Amino acid sequence: MWQELGIALCLVLVLEGILPFLCPRQWREALIQLTQLSDRQLRLMGLASMLLGTAVLYWLH
Repeated sequence: MWQELGIALCLVLVLEGILPFLCPRQWREALIQLTQLSDRQLRLMGLASMLLGTAVLYWLH
């Protein structure tokens, strides 16, 4: 189980690094816009991301 968790974390790092590598200017602008969102909006985005990821995992499994 620990090996799969490590693999999953490594894949997250790879995926997180794609946008800053490919288009750093647009990525920076998106981060600036994210800092202007309220805590509620950020929480809702996080919840939506978690639910989408869970749904995709369930669908693939």
